[in-house]
Amino acid sequence: MSETSAGRATEGFGTAGVRWLRVIGRRGLAPLVLLLLGLVFFAPGLTQVPPLDRDEPRFAQATKQMVESRDFIDIRFQETARHKKPVGIYWLQSAVVEASGLGRDAPIWVYRLPSQLGALLAVLLTYWCVRAFAAPGVAFVAGALVAASLIVGVEARLAKTDAMLLASILAAQGALARIWLERAALRGHPLLAALFWGALGVSVLIKGPVGPLVVGLTVVLLSAVTRDFGWIRLLYPLRGIAAFLLLVLPWFVAIYLQTDGAFFAEAIGKDLLGKVATGQESHGAPPLTHLAAALGTFWPLSAFMVLALPGLIAARRAPAVIFALCWIAPTWVIFEFTATKLPHYTLPLLPGVALLAAVLLSRQDEPPSKGWRYAAAGLLFVPVAGVAAANFIAGPIVGAWPSPPGAVIAALALAPGITAMRHMARGAALRALPTTLLAGFLLIVATWGFTLPALSPIWVSPRLADAVAQEATCPAPRVANVGFNEPSYIFLQGTDTLPTSAQGAARFLVEADGEADGGCRIAVVDTRHEADFLSALAALGVTRDKSSVRVTGLNINGGDEMDIGLYSAQETGRE
Repeated sequence: MSETSAGRATEGFGTAGVRWLRVIGRRGLAPLVLLLLGLVFFAPGLTQVPPLDRDEPRFAQATKQMVESRDFIDIRFQETARHKKPVGIYWLQSAVVEASGLGRDAPIWVYRLPSQLGALLAVLLTYWCVRAFAAPGVAFVAGALVAASLIVGVEARLAKTDAMLLASILAAQGALARIWLERAALRGHPLLAALFWGALGVSVLIKGPVGPLVVGLTVVLLSAVTRDFGWIRLLYPLRGIAAFLLLVLPWFVAIYLQTDGAFFAEAIGKDLLGKVATGQESHGAPPLTHLAAALGTFWPLSAFMVLALPGLIAARRAPAVIFALCWIAPTWVIFEFTATKLPHYTLPLLPGVALLAAVLLSRQDEPPSKGWRYAAAGLLFVPVAGVAAANFIAGPIVGAWPSPPGAVIAALALAPGITAMRHMARGAALRALPTTLLAGFLLIVATWGFTLPALSPIWVSPRLADAVAQEATCPAPRVANVGFNEPSYIFLQGTDTLPTSAQGAARFLVEADGEADGGCRIAVVDTRHEADFLSALAALGVTRDKSSVRVTGLNINGGDEMDIGLYSAQETGRE
């Protein structure tokens, strides 16, 4: 029996198995249940939560400008070149915006749909990847843990690269697993090899070197551990690399010619190498930060992984364990020693951890020792209690009342959370899984569906855009802003919004005199710059009192209190 058939024949979970999992696995329901699970975990908050500064609206605004300008090669945020990531996600978002028929008026949730799709694909591809080694029940557990993981849920709701990057890497890893498992037969699988190289090319178009880093290190370490490099020919490397280059080179050549090489100077010379050498944008942290962060961001997977760890030594020669460790270990070490650290950096490794946890748990005939069980139980429940508490205190912290539905639903999550903790404390991981999923779902509905949208003070940009629309005397006013230049506001207000100085805003209003539309212009000025703005108006012969039309709130980027006045050109009168 080959390694593949041996792995697939293993039902797993031994005496710890439960009926619901056997039913899902044997009746072929696992993929459908995982799809439904992904939908209910990722959908809450998709349309309710405004653009989240700063990365999401930067991506969305750059896509909006592609749609407006019909330039699908260069990437720009207003007049500034955005040469940090390749074009893949912008193309996907542009396609969805075009399909929506809404064009420049498309709301932020339209731009989030590729991330929703990427997260759903990641759940299903996790199942497919684990099926190379194990029975449907084991693969289902891995897929469910990926669907419920906090960091996957966050990325599913943000219009940026990481959810779709995860899906592309998983497609490559799933194909790689099957090719590697069949290496002894020396039998080629051209379609799997084509999927491998195609997915790798897509990952490069989405986020540059991350996909080749993860997948390439997996290939190298698998070869080193098994002392067999000959199997790599089953990947059809010459034809594969040619197809890979055919997929990725056209845009890279086009962007090189269009920007005279500036894209590569910025993306590689500043962004990539800068993150490796220094902590960019105050995101530096010491080694082991990713490991500590994963205890929370990978929840609930992290708790199940802790419960599974005692079986690692005994199972170390299992193909699934070897593959998972070769997937996780080398890239994780590199990330730990990279200066810049953000929680989503380790996301491409999360399904490998899910594979490892599910397979190790499936081989446990006896619960681990009390210390492991209690540690897993605590790691499972503490985040539940913490997120539930956050739904009560987040509002008062930013100056708003707690959302009643959010607070109540979050409190209800404590009941299944406690039940799951008790199961984990007894070492019954499978019995803990359904109640863990229920607790996670309730927290998601509470947090994303009710609490976050109700935190009105932090949503300065949408309230400011609404105030401008109410103050304007025409459908599309020209707007200059001073002191509040968050990308979310640019996205909501429009591409031609003018970030400027106090003096520039004063000239902007005064220049409206004599325009055919009566000067449909508005300046939005933060209180820190209002004195200079009014002085600049006075110097231009215009008298204005401090505006009574104001938008106040809290800028979550830095925690600054915002107090912004709106000044209309129609109200500007010369002395």
